[in-house]
Amino acid sequence: MSFDTPIDRRGTHCVKWDMMEPIYGVDANDGIAMWVADMEFRPPQCVQDAVKAMHDHGVYGYFGDDSKYLAAIQWWMDTRHGWKIEPEWVFTTHGLVNGTAMCVDAFTAPGDGVVLFTPVYHAFAKVINAAGREVVECQLTNDGGRYEFDFDAYDAQMTGNERMVILCSPHNPGGRVWTKGELRAVAAFAKRHDLILVSDEIHHDLTFPGHRHTPMAHIDGIEDRLVMMTATTKTFNIAGSHSGNVIIEDPDLRRQFGARMAALGLSPNSFGLFMAEAAYSPEGAAWVDDLRAYLDGNRKAFDAGVNAIPGLASMPLEATYLAWVDFSGTGMSRDEFTQRVQQDAKIAVNHGPTFGTGGDDFLRFNFAAPRAQIDEAVARLAKAFGDLQ
Repeated sequence: MSFDTPIDRRGTHCVKWDMMEPIYGVDANDGIAMWVADMEFRPPQCVQDAVKAMHDHGVYGYFGDDSKYLAAIQWWMDTRHGWKIEPEWVFTTHGLVNGTAMCVDAFTAPGDGVVLFTPVYHAFAKVINAAGREVVECQLTNDGGRYEFDFDAYDAQMTGNERMVILCSPHNPGGRVWTKGELRAVAAFAKRHDLILVSDEIHHDLTFPGHRHTPMAHIDGIEDRLVMMTATTKTFNIAGSHSGNVIIEDPDLRRQFGARMAALGLSPNSFGLFMAEAAYSPEGAAWVDDLRAYLDGNRKAFDAGVNAIPGLASMPLEATYLAWVDFSGTGMSRDEFTQRVQQDAKIAVNHGPTFGTGGDDFLRFNFAAPRAQIDEAVARLAKAFGDLQ
């Protein structure tokens, strides 16, 4: 397929395009949607063929015998990430926001603290707060445009009321691929404070040249407190399938999680299972390799254009397709630089404060789109901030 081919998603119940005017005041007819983290690309043909086969069969009944689906997950994790898992470790949730909520529900109680390294994916705080738990923000250090941990500061913050820590790996929105040493430090922090460690690795396939993702499961000695979360949805642009995997090696944690799944009557939809099985294949792998190369080109084009605008700085990404742009150098208030992006450039973006402490001066831009759209967005930003040239 050609990633350069534009696809008109307007009027298709697409939240990214059809909701940007109600939410951001940006008209879809002449605006650019760069907020919701899905891509402007069709998934690989193997996934399309799986959906077509379901359509051709024409009966959409209950799904049974998930052995091929589980084998596909095993194959992918082993061949792409060097991580060997067993089928019985896998729970399929209604996406990973649901997976996060299920972890909070299964392993914490109302009033417990849940640690986040902020700024971080906004849905974490939403489900924690909705469940009546306390969000404990441990702010990442921005060291010259690169996020780092400060565990001395985090240790001092702990009160003993915390029961869980959620790690975003690779990091959204900063794009860090955490090193093995950093992952060991996160694991040690979890052990020191007796925390369940939930590692959301939904962006693990989308790394850039020179960076390799390490699964948290490769860190020794934390099996008894580790919950891994992965999904096909981000990698293959099938978020609407609402399918994610919570993978738990420890049998006691599995029993706890399985009990909550059973109590809530949760089970996956067949579309997501068929699509995931097709995606986790050699054909899907070849498509992902092509996708990563294309996204790398978009990243370079976006960063070069944005960083040429005085006062703007795009954080160097090691993974994801989500640029994290710092506007503090403009000297403008958050309202002013946001208005210039949304009303002058007509680009809908995610607002930094929604990602928690440390996000005030930032906006997040999704560059998983045809290159021409990225070039147009950069040109609009240059014009909107033209008085700074």
